[in-house]
Amino acid sequence: MTIERRTIVHDGPGGPFEGVFAWDAAVAGPRPGVLVLPNVLGQKEADNAKAEDLARLGYAAFAGDVFGQGRRAQRGEGYSRYMDEMNADRALLRDRLARSLAVLKEQAEVDAGRTAAIGFCFGGKCVLDMARAGLDTLGGVSFHGVYDRPDYPTAAPAGMKLLICHGWDDPLAPPDALIALGRELTEAGAAWQVHAYGHAGHAFTDASATATGTPGIGYEERADRRSWQAMRGFLGELFG
Repeated sequence: MTIERRTIVHDGPGGPFEGVFAWDAAVAGPRPGVLVLPNVLGQKEADNAKAEDLARLGYAAFAGDVFGQGRRAQRGEGYSRYMDEMNADRALLRDRLARSLAVLKEQAEVDAGRTAAIGFCFGGKCVLDMARAGLDTLGGVSFHGVYDRPDYPTAAPAGMKLLICHGWDDPLAPPDALIALGRELTEAGAAWQVHAYGHAGHAFTDASATATGTPGIGYEERADRRSWQAMRGFLGELFG
């Protein structure tokens, strides 16, 4: 196994954008590709590491960028400013997601007909928006995502299969929001499933969020481990 990376700078709506692609160079030929979508802070080393983890599982992965090259945030005042711009223009977000998916499919190591997406927090919302927009990919996994609907019609029938990994105590996605999401996806004809983790909240996969000081937001090791295992099973079935 020889895990390698390359940085990809590409154009797109309001670009340029910069992401990192990871693959096992010891494996010949194209393999399934996975788009990794980041949280509120934007594309960063933690996302690149997730792409490498996926490469170790036999996939090729692109840790994408939807904020724009150099537009990265740090925890603290104003940390959500780039995410807020995307939340205010979900159609633009949709178009940037479509471009990121296209870049993944353009890589020689990727089987363009066998792709999926995973995302964390804001990235989880991005995965759901990909399904809502009818983007051409087989499935997606939302880790502690946010579930509010965009202001454009949801594609129906929704072609993407979805796994929603949800922290039951998440203040950004309370039970009513999860139920509303289930109704929305059912109405759209989506194939969906939810794994809900008790005693876990928002950001449960984020090892850097160990002491946020905000109830319901922070890392939870069991939910992190179990959701990653659920993702492995989901992708294995999706690409099997």
